[in-house]
Amino acid sequence: MNEQLLQFIWQFQYFNRSDLQTTQGEEVYIITPGTWNKNQGPDFTNARIRIGNTEWAGTVEIHVKASDWQKHQHAVDCNYKNVILHVVYENDLQFSSIPVLELKGRIAISLLQRYTQLMESSHFIACENLIDNISDITITSWKERLLIERLMRKTAQIQQYMAANQQHWEESFWWLLARNFGTKINADAFEAIAQSIPLILLAKHKHQLIQLEALLLGQAGLLEADFEDKYAQLLQREYRFLKIKYQLQPIVYPVYFLRMRPSNFPTVRLAQLAALIQQSAHLFSKIVAAPSWAYVKKWLEVTPNDFWLYHYTLTDEPYYKPKPLGAEMINNILINSIVPMLFAYGQAHQQEPLKYKAMQWLEAAKAEKNSITKGFEKIGFINKSAWDSQSLIELKNQYCNHKRCVACAIGSALIKP
Repeated sequence: MNEQLLQFIWQFQYFNRSDLQTTQGEEVYIITPGTWNKNQGPDFTNARIRIGNTEWAGTVEIHVKASDWQKHQHAVDCNYKNVILHVVYENDLQFSSIPVLELKGRIAISLLQRYTQLMESSHFIACENLIDNISDITITSWKERLLIERLMRKTAQIQQYMAANQQHWEESFWWLLARNFGTKINADAFEAIAQSIPLILLAKHKHQLIQLEALLLGQAGLLEADFEDKYAQLLQREYRFLKIKYQLQPIVYPVYFLRMRPSNFPTVRLAQLAALIQQSAHLFSKIVAAPSWAYVKKWLEVTPNDFWLYHYTLTDEPYYKPKPLGAEMINNILINSIVPMLFAYGQAHQQEPLKYKAMQWLEAAKAEKNSITKGFEKIGFINKSAWDSQSLIELKNQYCNHKRCVACAIGSALIKP
């Protein structure tokens, strides 16, 4: 038994409720168990319970053992002064000033066995062998909830950007977009580059692609070598001039090339990002107004300048290979930059249609293929769009990996009596 399972049992009243009595022998009738509180303070708020002949309204605290009340020092915490009932699995105290309800012996053995089975599972997900018992509608509705949870978590990250740049949506989108271009390995470095070059500065040089490349590559620390190539030397001269003019400080994060496909080299990604900046003014405002994902997709179909037709870095031997922003990367930008930003904007301005549009665009985008989505596909989960893959990634990372089965709609459906 643990506290999380006990909270789950209390929330749904999965115990024998006949002839309930406190440890002092007073009759207990539960009118409403209250609302599960995930923040600081008692576990359940707004509960209504009749104890003896008196009806009480207040909070309920849950513990495995009654003595945990003392261990957690609730007696001296003002947050717990309105507790009307202390619900425990085992009463190990002789006396308590607050009514205590013991649930030991009232919980179905089958419930405890199913919970133990899930906790001890070593499968890809704990319920892998039981998932066939869950209805499609339960899975679909839970995936929708997971997707909203994921977008709300990303909204919280965007709100941190907004707090740092005086509520500037275009600037925040620039930071998030740059982080996306860095992919997983160079995400922090690319975000730092974006934050080191204000959007207003980039706008001044919008029509000079060479200067945009120089700013991005220079701030990344990639223009410090003794170059033989004339184009690399030109970028270096441009950056040195701009660095002095704007008093720029290169980022302290390293950028990595090791174990990366050449198409993901930071030099290539920064060149593509420069091309996107040149071709897309006020990009986020245009995205908010865009009627469909197809419009936005066309804006992202950019190709860096001719030097990058023959190079992956500033020092490699020439080799012809066009490097447009590919379909996979465009899909990635939609999923990790455009949709979260659009959803956050809709949330901030209370515009439900924008939030709905963001989720619709995920349905129109290709599903992600990675170890998580492949694992779910193997056991029968649908993964046809980014709507599916994002919800499955959230399920695995936020629930399954932490064995939060009682907080999961699928797990709770399997555990309940």
